[in-house]
Amino acid sequence: MSNPLDIKQWADRYVAQWNEPDPAARAALIREVWALDGVQVLVDPPQEIREAAAGLAFPVPPLEVRGHDALNARVTRAYEMFVASGEHVFECAEEAALLLPNVLGIRWSMVSTSTGQAVGGGLDILALDSEGRIRTDHQFIGAN
Repeated sequence: MSNPLDIKQWADRYVAQWNEPDPAARAALIREVWALDGVQVLVDPPQEIREAAAGLAFPVPPLEVRGHDALNARVTRAYEMFVASGEHVFECAEEAALLLPNVLGIRWSMVSTSTGQAVGGGLDILALDSEGRIRTDHQFIGAN
């Protein structure tokens, strides 16, 4: 993972899963990119979830999905919510960074297809296993 070209190609594959319209191709990409027991943690959940948790006297919960089936459901739902209508697309916001051996930082944007302007974004910190698949993904939405 020390070659910048490899890091760029890897980041492009990661972002591609969120934009993939074909469910079979999306599932295949998830199996290729994620470890079998890979986990994505939404570190700072949306305000509605924080308010609901607070109303039940729970601390703000990190949200996580684990394994290919749950990750496929998560990526599919994000695709349906933001990309399927044709209004938005996800893109790398800047060049991915190798933070530590097998740890990548990917800044991404959700871009309006009509204006080309970023309307959202975040930062994902990915720890890869020895085969170069995502073991953990800590996602920070709104991080710039």
